[in-house]
Amino acid sequence: MRRNLFISIVLIFILTVLAGLVVWPKGPNFFGHEIKVHEGLDLQGGSHLVYELDLSKAEKKDTDTSIQGVINVIDRRINALGVSEPVIQSSSIGSSKSVIIELPGITNIDEAINLIGKTAQLEFWEQSAAATTGSQLGWAPTKLTGADLKRADVQFNQQSGNPEVTLQFNSDGQKLFAEITKKNLQKPVAIILDNQIISAPTVQSAIEDGNAVISGDFNIQEAKKLAIELNAGALPVPIKLVEQRTVGATLGAESVKESLMAGLIGIILIMIFMITYYKFPGFIAAIALMIYILIVISIFKLIPVVLTLAGIAGFILSIGMAVDANVLVFERMKEELKDGKTVGAALDEGFKRAWSSIRDSNVSSLITCLILYYSTTGIVRGFAVTLAIGILVSMFTAITITRSFLRLAVTTRLERIMRP
Repeated sequence: MRRNLFISIVLIFILTVLAGLVVWPKGPNFFGHEIKVHEGLDLQGGSHLVYELDLSKAEKKDTDTSIQGVINVIDRRINALGVSEPVIQSSSIGSSKSVIIELPGITNIDEAINLIGKTAQLEFWEQSAAATTGSQLGWAPTKLTGADLKRADVQFNQQSGNPEVTLQFNSDGQKLFAEITKKNLQKPVAIILDNQIISAPTVQSAIEDGNAVISGDFNIQEAKKLAIELNAGALPVPIKLVEQRTVGATLGAESVKESLMAGLIGIILIMIFMITYYKFPGFIAAIALMIYILIVISIFKLIPVVLTLAGIAGFILSIGMAVDANVLVFERMKEELKDGKTVGAALDEGFKRAWSSIRDSNVSSLITCLILYYSTTGIVRGFAVTLAIGILVSMFTAITITRSFLRLAVTTRLERIMRP
């Protein structure tokens, strides 16, 4: 028992130190990546876009699928831009369906708007003999399109040093491209993007590995943007930008500072109550509460969780639930001590008897969090995430950390100060 207790205390100490390093504002970078708190739109400001969907040509049964398809494509395009933690959710404008996009920290969004609304249509055309009269060259589309594309990347031409976009086709596209190149040996094949010829290289030999290159008068930014558009794919239905605005932070720097101060005062008052009412066990609970806060904030930074006002509310609520678990345990301990049991026996019995109440209340709260997460979007989902993380960590700190510290006190024979 002593050996297991010693191992538990050491592991708790190591976990606390690691959590403290992550939480520390100027803590170490991991693999060159800065670990920081990700703030939502209402805390740091950003951009708010609303796109209306044209579902006139979509069947009614496919409406939900089309909306989700638009969200998925927009999500890929925004993530390709490197925008951190965007919020993308469906909504309604009267009878029309729309998609709301929030980009925290992005105040200049012209590039994002162009990319979100653009449908990059990639096609391959071959020379049409029937359309060729004299010196005029005509083109005819092939069956190979961007739908057959597996991956687009940017590389530099080894001879010229200019950036170019490489294309890798899927299995169907590989077969089609092989057929096209065999058919058009010593003839040009045009690469068409959004009805414009990007390049028309002459086929020197059949290409059967499913790889092609788009070369042109690109700079590196244009090549990257083209690769992003091709990888993102086409939007399943047309969309129209109906609202665009830059959002200032709902809370200014001073308001955030005051909110943090209010939260700190609340935590201190909780600790004072626990120590005053439960004495030494309350002091142990206060230490466990501080460790709980460190662990939760470090998890928020590592996942990372986008903190909004609603998310902060979920975190504060979970702090109360963490203390609630300790209250249940200590009250059970009191009852066992009144029955004449030793402090050690009362401690074990108190945790054992309180566990069912702690488990049932936390499980019911987690079920509520799951319902909120899967049935809502935006800030309500953020509330559910922070509350769920807080509940899970509170169960760990109440059952493992508090119990280990109290057992350590029992083994050091602090019987008199152990009575709550």
